[in-house]
Amino acid sequence: MESFIQLRSGTTPRRIHADLDGLKDDELGRAGFTGRTAHLYRRHDPTQFRVKGPLAGVDVAASALTPTDKDDLAGTPLLMFSNADCRISLSMRGRPAPFYVRNVDGDELYFVHRGTGTFVTEFGALPYRPGDWVYIPKATTYRQVPDDADTCLLLIEATEEFRVPEAGELGRHFPFDSGLVTIPEAAVVEDDGRDEYEVRLLHSGEHTSVYYPHDPCDVEGWRGDNFPFSFNIADYHVLTSASVHLPPTVHLFMQATGVYVLNFLPRAAESAPGTERFPWYHRNADYDEIAFYHGGSVFGIPMPPGWISHAPQGMHHGAPEKARERSRRRFDTDTHVEWQIIAIDTRRRLTPSQAVRDAAAAAGGAEPEIQV
Repeated sequence: MESFIQLRSGTTPRRIHADLDGLKDDELGRAGFTGRTAHLYRRHDPTQFRVKGPLAGVDVAASALTPTDKDDLAGTPLLMFSNADCRISLSMRGRPAPFYVRNVDGDELYFVHRGTGTFVTEFGALPYRPGDWVYIPKATTYRQVPDDADTCLLLIEATEEFRVPEAGELGRHFPFDSGLVTIPEAAVVEDDGRDEYEVRLLHSGEHTSVYYPHDPCDVEGWRGDNFPFSFNIADYHVLTSASVHLPPTVHLFMQATGVYVLNFLPRAAESAPGTERFPWYHRNADYDEIAFYHGGSVFGIPMPPGWISHAPQGMHHGAPEKARERSRRRFDTDTHVEWQIIAIDTRRRLTPSQAVRDAAAAAGGAEPEIQV
């Protein structure tokens, strides 16, 4: 429900997300920051609580997880989170896959955290490097050929099609300029002498094998508007404001039904005096949130590469108060935010896999140590 009515009661700052004077800014919002909102100005940090139960959320380092494709040629990515709209997995394939895959459940979107290599597709070869998003349309035949063993990719499988956000007031090139994507050049993959070639049809976390007497990437050419591509986060145009910390929705990259993928990337910091530079405390009422730390830093605080954090909808989360206080002390010193964080918001609740729950339990629920 939309409303033009904005009311106030009690002590509130004049500007949104600014001039808090010791209060804690807590947003209770609908529709992922685009619907009705309530800003509650608290005395205490709302993230300081103890929780017990299935909605506790999960924090885990990628290094604590071991997908079977890391060491086993026949292995697969490790499922981390899932719901009816998507599956979020981790892949560490370090050697060329001996088989092709074809996801018949939906589109795939890879994020390259570490490693270089090539996705060999029926459209042609698509090289990848750190910071690349690699989009693979549903039912596309492909296999991964990494250059080295030190590989780490985040994989998002969506039941419905991934699509770019509709053009807003800024036009079709902001923040995502589709003219900067890399597409595969058509080239036939010649047979290598095998009697048959396996293509694994992925469905519901399982696979069905189809065997061809020739390499299935025998395409001489292609045309149309349904094709794989890659896009590097270095080419993403980050939207900024000097006077207010912008909501996550302005950083939207791609979306599918119930699934939203966002890039939080280096940018100029807010410069108007009194403006809060960190995202405000919030409990996203309608979306679960996944944050994958690619690297970088925030006002001199390093972001732990490969850290994965899950915040269930309705559960308070946000940067610790000591980090916020540090950003205020260094307001005149720090002019840029250097973070590189990939975010995934989902309309349905996400269920952590047993492997993720076990790794989080083994770590004792520890969070990355942040020196401020």
